[in-house]
Amino acid sequence: MRIRDELPVDHRLARVYRYGAGLCGVILLVFGCLGFADRLTPFDTDGTRISGMSTNGVLSLISVVVGLALIGGAVVGGNFASTLNMTVGTLFLLSGFLHLFVLDRPANVLDFGMSNVMFSFAMGLLIACFGMYGRVSSKLPHDNPYWRRRHPREAAHEALAARRRASQAALTPGQDPAPTPALLRSRD
Repeated sequence: MRIRDELPVDHRLARVYRYGAGLCGVILLVFGCLGFADRLTPFDTDGTRISGMSTNGVLSLISVVVGLALIGGAVVGGNFASTLNMTVGTLFLLSGFLHLFVLDRPANVLDFGMSNVMFSFAMGLLIACFGMYGRVSSKLPHDNPYWRRRHPREAAHEALAARRRASQAALTPGQDPAPTPALLRSRD
């Protein structure tokens, strides 16, 4: 079983991945469409500004494509949206670093300014955090599918203990089953 197939379709984390991808996708789509509305030339670097950032036709096109990809990820949801968010977030961060080095140079074909670099860093961190939510942490709850994947022995032991408690509860009605280790930790 692969980790990307492990998250159930209706798991509560899927909403975070979907809403995060959708929100960031809409922001990028609006920025790109505003650039197209101004009829910008593809590689113009004269400093045309939209929403406080410099842009040109190619940057608008990239924004629309990435925005549509994120919205598509929101529609699909689940692990696909999470993985897409982490990938796009990483690409935004790398783009921010790359364009930080090419500011005010001829290699700056997307007409990035410092506000674009800051937006790229902020959007990259936001998208990546939406993608990593519930997947990357040292203290994932034991019912999290990613924790179960990383700790198969402990997960099997807890599942066996839960089955034993359930069968014991079925044999002795009226008694509460023993609390699970995850429940004990949550009470602390």
